[in-house]
Parts: sequence; structure tokens; C-alpha cells
Amino acid sequence: MALRPIWLLMPFLALAGCTTVSPEALRGRDEARCADYGFRRGTDGFAACLQRIDLSREADRRARLRDDPFYVGGVVPGAGYGRIW
Repeated sequence: MALRPIWLLMPFLALAGCTTVSPEALRGRDEARCADYGFRRGTDGFAACLQRIDLSREADRRARLRDDPFYVGGVVPGAGYGRIW
């Protein structure tokens, strides 16, 4: 009987991990990160820092998709888009 409250909370705990970040919040985090590295806003170094963070994020996304066995890529599998089996 003591486990019943835990089971009632499980759906809420599962949904707590499903959060999205707005593009504005993501940009703010990236800018703060570059500022922490010592780059000043409006400089070429700051812009390059933001670009490297974005390129790294995209590379991570592509790697996750490549390693996902259920991702077939593209809109229509087998239509010249996505993975070649």
C-alpha cells in the first residue's frame, strides 16, 4: 500500500523530462556561455563562438539520428532521402 503514491506520480515524473527550450532561451544560454569564455558581444570572436556552439549542437543531433535504429530519414523512406539500406 505504501507504493501507491509513487505509482500515481510516475506519469508526472516521466513528463517532467519532456521539456523544450525556446529559441530565445537557447540563444541566451549560448550568448552567456560565450561571454563566460571571455568573448565580447559584437566582436568576430563572439560570433565565431556562437557559430561553433551551433555547429556542435547540429553534429550531436545528426549523430543521435544516425545511431537511432528507427530513424529512416526523409519524408518518404526509399524515395532517395535518408538512409540507404
